[in-house]
Amino acid sequence: MTWHVDAEDLRAYAQGELAPPALWSADTHLVACAQCREVLASVGDPVDAGWERLDAELDAPRPGLFEGLLMRLGVADHTARLLAATPVLRRSWLGAVVAVLLMSIAAAHTTAAAPSPTLFLALAPLLPLAGVALSYGPALDPTYEMAVVAPMHGFKLLMVRTVAVLAAALGLSGLATLALPGYGLGALAWLLPALALTSTGLVLTARLGPVLAPSLVGGAWVALLLAAHAYDASDTLVPFTAAGQGVAAAVAALAGGLLFLVRDRFDRFQSVRFQGDAV
Repeated sequence: MTWHVDAEDLRAYAQGELAPPALWSADTHLVACAQCREVLASVGDPVDAGWERLDAELDAPRPGLFEGLLMRLGVADHTARLLAATPVLRRSWLGAVVAVLLMSIAAAHTTAAAPSPTLFLALAPLLPLAGVALSYGPALDPTYEMAVVAPMHGFKLLMVRTVAVLAAALGLSGLATLALPGYGLGALAWLLPALALTSTGLVLTARLGPVLAPSLVGGAWVALLLAAHAYDASDTLVPFTAAGQGVAAAVAALAGGLLFLVRDRFDRFQSVRFQGDAV
């Protein structure tokens, strides 16, 4: 026999990628040529390769509704999976947020004579801060091990999760604001403090961790509100006045700049926590 299947065609045949009519020619030739069969065996068994591909397809996790929607919108599959696995997107967390907002709205309507919905404005900024705390770290993140070993910058992972938190918490809080039309723009006074608390918590997370940092920031916010109420017992607390909003905007901008400067610390923090958990 003077003709043999080309080596590239044999490799393509072994991988199941050889197209007709070359496929038919190779099939016929391999039946009669022991030499080509030996070469084919050295580059891989097409049957085994086919079973391996089938196993990979069967074992691959099927994307859920939210994950599939993100992928159709152009989000990379690994990013979509990390977003879909964010704990704050679970029904239990979303239900808790809705319950808190409904309670604060009810309190605002009960005291309709007050110039501002104080309880709603006090609680709304804490929701995204708590959401970030619950979405990053080994304690509550179901994909923490996968995220640590993934070829992704720790800061990028944190930002991906933060976007999911802000979209959920701020979206629900925004809808709740619509239920308070009598307060006008004053019902939006929670937005700048929410951004300030979340960005400050993220900055401190690089050094203090995803539990202690937001806990301290949340405690400082509660202490500030209590001090403001003790200093001035009026229904509009200082953080929700024009001056307080300006301070919140400045804190959010400053914390955002600091967060960019310390972004590399999240890689070291992430690796140290993973090594500690492994031990």
